Amino acid sequence: MSAEKHGFVRVASLSTEVQIADPTANAAAILKVAGDLQKRGVSVAVGPELCLSGYSAEDLFFSDTLLADTRQGLATIATQNPLPLLVVGAPWQLRDGRLLNCAVAIGGGRVLGMVPKSVHPNYGEFYDLRWFTPGAQINETVIDPTLGQFQLRCDQLLNIGDCCIGIEVCEDLWAPAPPSTSAALAGANLILNPSASNELIAKADYRRDLVRMASARNLCAYAYAGAGPTESTKDVVFGGHCLIAENGHILAESDRFALEGASVIADIDIHALKHDRRQNRSFSNAPRSNRYRTTTIHASPLSSPLQLDRHIQKHPFVPSDEHEFAARAQEILSIQATGLARRMQAAGSERLVIGLSGGLDSTLAYLVCLDTLAKLARPNTQLSAITMPGPGTTQKTLTNARRLTAAVGADITQIAIDAAVTQHLKDLKHEGEYDIVFENAQARERTQILFNYANKVNGIVVGTGDLSELALGWCTYNADHMASYNVNASVPKTMMAYLVRWYAGHRANSDLAKVLGDVLATPISPELIPPTDGEISQKTEDIVGPYELHDFFLFHYLRHGAGPEKIFYLAQLAFAGDYQREALKHWLKQFFHRFFTQQFKRTTLPPGPKVGSVSLSPRGDWRMPDEASAEQILARVDKL
Repeated sequence: MSAEKHGFVRVASLSTEVQIADPTANAAAILKVAGDLQKRGVSVAVGPELCLSGYSAEDLFFSDTLLADTRQGLATIATQNPLPLLVVGAPWQLRDGRLLNCAVAIGGGRVLGMVPKSVHPNYGEFYDLRWFTPGAQINETVIDPTLGQFQLRCDQLLNIGDCCIGIEVCEDLWAPAPPSTSAALAGANLILNPSASNELIAKADYRRDLVRMASARNLCAYAYAGAGPTESTKDVVFGGHCLIAENGHILAESDRFALEGASVIADIDIHALKHDRRQNRSFSNAPRSNRYRTTTIHASPLSSPLQLDRHIQKHPFVPSDEHEFAARAQEILSIQATGLARRMQAAGSERLVIGLSGGLDSTLAYLVCLDTLAKLARPNTQLSAITMPGPGTTQKTLTNARRLTAAVGADITQIAIDAAVTQHLKDLKHEGEYDIVFENAQARERTQILFNYANKVNGIVVGTGDLSELALGWCTYNADHMASYNVNASVPKTMMAYLVRWYAGHRANSDLAKVLGDVLATPISPELIPPTDGEISQKTEDIVGPYELHDFFLFHYLRHGAGPEKIFYLAQLAFAGDYQREALKHWLKQFFHRFFTQQFKRTTLPPGPKVGSVSLSPRGDWRMPDEASAEQILARVDKL
C-alpha cells in the first residue's frame, strides 16, 4: 500500500550548482534535479534563495538583461517542471519599479504564486536593502503575458491533498516574528524556505536549531534549502546546507560545501502533525489571520505506490543512539526519584515500602527507591522491601529479591502468603482450577500486606506496574493496580529493561550489577500459577503478546493518533522479518480489545510521575470513558 494513503508526503530540499547571472543555465540545472526527484516520488521540492539568478549577483540585479533572462528562466521551468510543486528563488520587478526577492511556486505548467521576502538583512556582510524592497506589505495580482495570472503576496498558501504549504525566505526565519508562524496558524503544515545563509564557525549548528525549533513551535514540517559554494566566494562562502525537520526532529540533512550541489529527501507525516495540532490547545487557541489566500494544486497520482523512505523504529520509546539513551536514562530516573522524594516529604513518611518480587518492574522501582533515599540523604535502611512468596513463586525470583537487598546492605522481610490465600479461597468455597479467582487472591493478599505494613512503619507503598501493563490492563484491580505512588506509571515495558541495564552499567556496584543481569534474563511473569519443575510456567508474553509490539501500537495510537490501518502498515515495515502479517494483525486486535475494555483500571490509577510524551494518567494525558466501544476499531482490524 502506498505511504500516501497513510498521510505521508515526500519532500525534497535541494541546492543546485549556480552560474551567477545566467538564469538559462540555472533553469536547466534546476530542471535536471527536479527530473531526478520526480523519479523518486517527490511531490514538493524547494531550491535556494535567488537560485535562478544567483544570490550573490549584487548590482547585476539592476540589469534589465538579468531580469529579462530570469523571466524567461521561470517560463522554461513552468513549462517543463515535472513536480507537482517546485519552489525556486528569483528577483521580480513590480510595475512601480521596486525589486523584490521572491520565492516562486511552480506547478501544473504555470506559476502558482510568488511570496516576497519580508525581512531583509542589512548588517554585517549583508546588504539586501541595496537591491530589494521588503515584501511584507505587498499584495498584488500579477497578470503576466508569459507567466500567466498569480498572487504576489506573503499571506498565501498552497494545498496538495492534506499537505498545506506556506513559504518564507531566508532571513524571515531569523526574525523575531517569523512569517512561518502566521502561515502555520493559517493552516500550513509544511513550511518551505529558499535561503542563502553563509557559513561561519558554529553557524550551521545555530541554523539547524532554528529549523528544528521552527518545526516544533509551529507543529509543522520545515524544508530549508541553502545556497551552495558555487555562489560568489568573494567575501563569504555558502555551504549548500539543506535540512528537513518535522515537529522538532531533523529528518534529513545534507553535507555542506559540495561544489556539485546537494539534495535531501524525507517523507513527512502530515496526519501525525494534524493530530498534534488537534491535541495542542495552545496552538488551537492562538490568534489567527483570515487574510490568507489558498491555491489548490491538483497533482497527478504517482506512477507507482510510494514506498516509505523513513526509518520506523521497532522500539519508539527507546532512543537508538547510545549517548542519547544514556542522557534519557538519567533523566527518567531523576524524574522518578524526585517525584517519590517529594511525595515522601509531603506525607511525612519515614519509610518506603515496596513489594520486591525479583522481576523486572519491581527491580526498577527498587532502584528508584535507592536513588530517592540518596537524594534525601537518608539511609537504605529506610527502605522496607517485602517479598511475599506464594503458590506461583519460583526459587529464582525469590533468590534475586534477596540478592538485590544484600547487594546494597538493605533489609528484606519475607511474608509467605500461601496459608492466607488457602484460607481465603476456602472461605470463598473456591475449588479446582487455577482460574482468575486463584490468581487475583494472591495479588490482593500481597497488596493488603503492603498497605498494612506501611501503616505499621509510617511508610508509603511504592507501586511497580508499568505503562504497558496499564495499557493492556495486565494488572489486578485494587491489587498491584494500586499504590501510594507508582514510579513506573509512564515507563513502557520496552524501556524498563534498558533502564535496568543502564543502571547496572553506570550506577551499580559489582554485586548489584550481577543480580540485575540475572533479573534481565528472567522471563516476564506475574508468577501466579505454580511452577513446572521449579521453572516459571506462566509467561506474560505468551498470553497477551510481545510487549515490543504492544509498545509500538501504543506509541503510534496515543502519540500520533494513528488508526489501525496505519499502525499495521508501519508495523510491517518496522518488524519485517520478525513477525508475519497475520501475527501482527492478531496482536493488534488483542491490543485494541484490551486497551478499550480495561480503561476502568486506568480511570482509578494512583498518582505517579509522567516521564515521556505518552502517559495514561486520568488526571493528565488520557481521559476516556470506561464504556467506550471497541467494535468499530476491531472491525477495521478484521478488514486489514
